[in-house]
Parts: sequence; C-alpha cells; structure tokens
Amino acid sequence: MEPLCSNFDLLKSSRPTSIPLFSNRLSCLNRGIVKKLSVSLPCASYNHGPNQHQAVKTEAPLPQSNGPDLIKSITKGFVGFAAAATALASVCSDSPAFAGSLTVAFPVSRTEEVNTVQRTLVEAWGLIRETFVDPTYNHQDWDLKLQQTMVEMFPLKSADAAYGKIRGMLSTLGDPFTRIVSPKVVLSCVDGSPAARAGIQEGDELIEINGQRLDGVDSEAAALRLRGQAGTTVTVKLHFGKDSGSGSSIKEVKLPREYIRLSPISSTVIPHRTLDGRLTKTGYVKLSTFSQSAATDMKNTIHDMESQGVHSYILDLRNNPGGLVKAGLDVAQIWLEGNETLVNTIDRDGQLSPINMVNGHAVTHDPLIVLVNEGSASASEILAGALHDNGRAILVGHKTFGKGKIQSVTELHDGSALFVTVAKYLSPALHDIDQVGIMPDVQCTTDMLTSPKGTLMEKSSVSSLEADSCIMVAEHELDIQESKGTAS
Repeated sequence: MEPLCSNFDLLKSSRPTSIPLFSNRLSCLNRGIVKKLSVSLPCASYNHGPNQHQAVKTEAPLPQSNGPDLIKSITKGFVGFAAAATALASVCSDSPAFAGSLTVAFPVSRTEEVNTVQRTLVEAWGLIRETFVDPTYNHQDWDLKLQQTMVEMFPLKSADAAYGKIRGMLSTLGDPFTRIVSPKVVLSCVDGSPAARAGIQEGDELIEINGQRLDGVDSEAAALRLRGQAGTTVTVKLHFGKDSGSGSSIKEVKLPREYIRLSPISSTVIPHRTLDGRLTKTGYVKLSTFSQSAATDMKNTIHDMESQGVHSYILDLRNNPGGLVKAGLDVAQIWLEGNETLVNTIDRDGQLSPINMVNGHAVTHDPLIVLVNEGSASASEILAGALHDNGRAILVGHKTFGKGKIQSVTELHDGSALFVTVAKYLSPALHDIDQVGIMPDVQCTTDMLTSPKGTLMEKSSVSSLEADSCIMVAEHELDIQESKGTAS
C-alpha cells in the first residue's frame, strides 16, 4: 500500500515566547482529484501563564468534536509547563467522508527523539483515519484521540516511551492486528539463519551494527549494514527481550554472514501404493509463509514434480501464520481454473466485493489435499477457503485459527512499520472466518484408516513425514478420490 501522503514537512516557529510550532501538513493526491473541504477542530495557543489561553477561531467543527472539552483536555496537559504550540495536520483522501483538511493543536517536545515520534504519531493517525476498517474507530472520537496522545507524549524523554504512547492509542481501536513496530525492533528471524541460531527473537531491539548507532537510521539502511560477503562477520548490539525497558539485557553478538535461502517452500515426493496395489507418487509441498516469492516457488515446484511423474498432491499449510494476501491469491490461481471467486472482501463501508480470477489456467488438475490446523491463519485460511469452496481440494486436519482480517503495511518516515486492518474477508461461499476458523472435511486421526492398507503402517518407519498421521489420512483420502474417479 502506498503511504498516505507524499509530502510531510516539519516546520518550526522562531518566536522566542513559545515552544516551537509543530506544523505538519500531509498533502495527498490519491488516484487523481482530491476534494477540499474546510473542516477544523478547535485549536488553542497558549502563553506563558498556565491559566492564560486563547482559543483560535473554529470553522465548521466536526460533528463528534466538543470544542470546550477538547481545550480543557489540552489545558490539563500544560499545567506545570511554560508554554505550548499549535499544529496543523491536513489529511486528505478521495473518500467524501474524509476529503478535506483538519486543524489540530498539540505541544511540541524539546527532546529531539520524542519530537520525531510525534511526527510519526500524526502520520500513523492519518493513515488509520483514512483506511481503518471500522469507521467509528471503536466508537470513539479519533481526532480527539490524537490531541490527547500528543499531550501525553509531550513530557516524555525517550523515543521508546513515545512509541509506547502510539501503541496505547492504537490499542483503543480494539484490534490487535493494527499495530506499530518501531524501526529498531526485530520482526522475525529466518529459521536456521545465523541470527536465529544466536537466539535473536521477535521483539529484540537492534542498537548498533559494527559499532555504529542506529539512531535515525531507517530499515533499508540498517539492512545494508547487516549484509556483506559470505564468510565475514557482523557485530550487532541488541536489547534482548520483548520489552526493551526493565528486565531486558543488552548483549553484543557476532553473526557470521551466510547465503540464506528465503524460499517458503519445502517439498518431497512420497512413494504411495494405491488400494489396487499400484505404486504411485504423491507430491508433498510445505508452504511456511506467504512471501513475495511464494507463488513463483510453488509453480516451479509443481512443474518439477509433474516432470517426475507425480499424480496427486498434499499441500501442507499447518502452522502457516499467513503473510502477503496477494501471495495467497496468487498461489490459489496455480491450482484453480477459469473465473472462480478467490475471496470476498468487506470494506469499512460494508461493501462486499468478490475477488475473481480472470481466465485462470491451473498448472495441474491432479487430486489435491490441503492440511490445516489451529496455526493456519490469515492468508492460509484465504487459500484453504478458495481451494475448498471451489471444489478443488479436501481439507484435512484441525480447525484453523480464525483471522478474517486484512492488513496493509506502510513504512513511515522514521522507518517504523504501521500495520492497519483495512478490510474483512469471507470465503468464496460467504463463510465468515474471523474468530470462527475453517473446519476441515476430515480430522487427523489414524482411527479413520479402516481400509486394509497395511502398507501405510509399514511405511511409517521410513521417515517422520510418512509417520505423520495427517499425511496418512491425506493419502487415504487421495485413494478414495482415485477410486471414485475410476468408478466413474
């Protein structure tokens, strides 16, 4: 998703009698014409005396804004402080409900790193104001929430504490998936990578790379410092712990640089003897996450297996937490044909929109079983629902996680990442998935293997994969499909 605005200028007043003005103007040209509407919240400028304030003239206040209460809430935040300032945040959109400008007032921190986070706060607030799936913002005045959070952030002395205020503001939306990740926090480590082996985990905070501080360094610049020739080492200093505050420890770690394969696909061919005694090949494909390369890697894997004479497939989505929704849709089109509906989305206005294939051509029409469990979420559920509801696959396993919301991810000016829930989705058959999950057609229990297939049990000692009860049930279901096909 493109950032909300292309321009974001920080201006500071030179007037000696007040705290510098924090004037942010977000100017947008979203898909063409932007309608302008003069809509302003009450603003206040404050002089040196804590009891001396003068309200700026208000024009067409927003319906949910209460001018006196808003000014009182800001005034409370200034007791004990010398002065304050006004700010201008102009948010624009091509949606009629949000097309216009919004004038807000808040104090500017004299602490530079907090001042930077204040700018991030306005940027995040504007994105949520334009795109968050719930237009009531969990039944609260979102414009007032910005004012309150700015006042709370004003006396802080560290960026970490300031980011905490942004997280607190986002938590009032009642959506755990709408969140901000500060630029220095580790999102995840690739399994088996040097970082993972060193014990670096999600939530740890990078402080230095090769002795160079990361203050003011964006994520791409930090990544460039981490990269280098295979065989060399890079030294990183981190705050270990989900919370870099109390209880966390600072450690320095030397990491060897290695070639890291980022493909989310692992696969193998499983020899399989059918009910009538024929030896066939089943292609097993494990998809661990929906990355940008997922669909391409999946297509290449299937082509390779087809060349090896595979006649059926098991797609394993167990413990796949999701990833890029587009990647999930692209993977679905590898297995489906025609103009099938892949998923239905519901936007913030309640508009139901199907996402359909256009002249799709499946890579293979061989029988397909999809494995799911309670760890299969988000894009995994979109893919499983698309394949199941269109009659392409049988689902085997356990009920899925139940995350039927879609997030956009935007990198903000300071390198932090903002995740915003922008839509809900339903399966092609209009089944609600959020907090419900998808129930598989068949549970993974070996008791279901009632047919006299001793070969299945004999194979269980060959590898842990073939001993997996869900794999065994999947093979059994493939046999049933094949027998039905032969009978017809």
